[in-house]
Amino acid sequence: MPQAQTAELNLNEILRQVAREKDIDLERWISALEDAMASAAKKQHRIKEPVRAHLDRETGKFDAFIVKKVVETVEDPLAEWTVEEARDHKANAEIGDEIHLPISTDGLGRIAAQNAKQVLYQRVREAERENIYNEYIDRVGEILNGTVKRFERGDIIVDLGRTEAVVPRSEQARHERYSQGERIRAVIVDVHKQPKGPQIVLSRTDPRLLVKLFETEVPEIYDGTVVIKNAVRAPGERAKVAVFSRERDVDPVGACVGMKGSRVQSIIRELRGEKIDIIEYSDDLVTFAQSALAPAKITRVSVTHQGEVPHLDVIVEDEQLSLAIGKRGQNVRLASELIGSRIDIKSESDVKDEVADALARMLQTAMAQTPAPKQADVLSAPDLSPAAADQLQEAGYGEVEALAEAEPETLLALEIEDFDRDQAESLIGWAKQQREERMANLDIGPFRAPEAAPAAGASMGDEDFMAALSRAFAESEQQRSSSVAAASALLGGGEPAEETEEVSSEEKEP
Repeated sequence: MPQAQTAELNLNEILRQVAREKDIDLERWISALEDAMASAAKKQHRIKEPVRAHLDRETGKFDAFIVKKVVETVEDPLAEWTVEEARDHKANAEIGDEIHLPISTDGLGRIAAQNAKQVLYQRVREAERENIYNEYIDRVGEILNGTVKRFERGDIIVDLGRTEAVVPRSEQARHERYSQGERIRAVIVDVHKQPKGPQIVLSRTDPRLLVKLFETEVPEIYDGTVVIKNAVRAPGERAKVAVFSRERDVDPVGACVGMKGSRVQSIIRELRGEKIDIIEYSDDLVTFAQSALAPAKITRVSVTHQGEVPHLDVIVEDEQLSLAIGKRGQNVRLASELIGSRIDIKSESDVKDEVADALARMLQTAMAQTPAPKQADVLSAPDLSPAAADQLQEAGYGEVEALAEAEPETLLALEIEDFDRDQAESLIGWAKQQREERMANLDIGPFRAPEAAPAAGASMGDEDFMAALSRAFAESEQQRSSSVAAASALLGGGEPAEETEEVSSEEKEP
């Protein structure tokens, strides 16, 4: 057999064998060889113009040539010619044609061969990485089994057989430790084409790992009878899974737990002891929130804001508060992520204090809105001339309290014109009557006067002030009753009681 035919057979067989081993398309492999040969020829002849190589499939011979493109206006002299320049080499050259100028490929030196090797290696690596990308990009979210191969700056490099994957430090659970050669299961979270490092990124902390483990262990989830609505994790510590059954006869929580907890225990072992709360999904946000905060027992849940992110107020018994919040707020944070709502948790004692403060502020507001009291003075006394009233005011007897404590002789000593003893006694009697009526008014209604009112008590007002104050309280009584009823319903878990016209004495007491 001629030597050329033997070389041709050997070359063709080698190309096919390498293409099969590297899982690279034969045409792409040949294209990589041609690019490598063109690079070697360009390096050997020190040519700056574009060089292209071609492999003859029949003879196995490489041909290399300079490529010139025919254009109307030359912008790159190294790669382009005008029509006139091109017709010196090809008589019928037209714009858009390519002119090929052959160059020799014989006797390529060691440097040129090394350069060709580097180009070929780079092209092979690019083809391999593209194949890996195409194979795994549609498998994001699946679980892969591999072997820990080595550690690089805290990252775990996993051997998958045909390729490698990486578990970055950020995707590792803090409590998990692996040694070289140990088996590892992780979920694919990303596949990229970057030139450095493994292309497949795995995770041990992603919630999708938990979902896939449940699909593996629970047949009802795998066949679609039970659906996982959502899953959240605090890796290595606690996880919450919301499940829903499409068939009434199938208990979703029981199916996931398994006989004596066999199914969920298998998942817990795989996650190295991570606690898992399995919760039945509900379309009712309040019911779902009560289940999501397990194992704490919830007294009442109310929706205070409906929007893109609903806001829930949750009330628990005092001894359940720490359990509902969880270690470092973990339980309430996971429940909030699971149901997609903001959750505020309060104890019953805190709510009672808030209600009491709100009632106190309401009563203070009612008092503040009451009109200022009108003071009784000597000007309002009957059968007293204005001139006499002015003289009494100048002498310090303008207030009712001062007149009630005065003696007739004291007033007569002021020598007021047309003011005799009968008028003095009548004026003092009127002042005492005004004082008694004011003190009596202070002891009626919902506000009680102190047993021993101080001398400054007169500043609290006369009967006009008390009448206005009583009216203000009567107007706020209905609002106060509604607030008390609503607070009682909130704390007791029942509906607010309907308002009635009859109010008990306990309710009237401020």
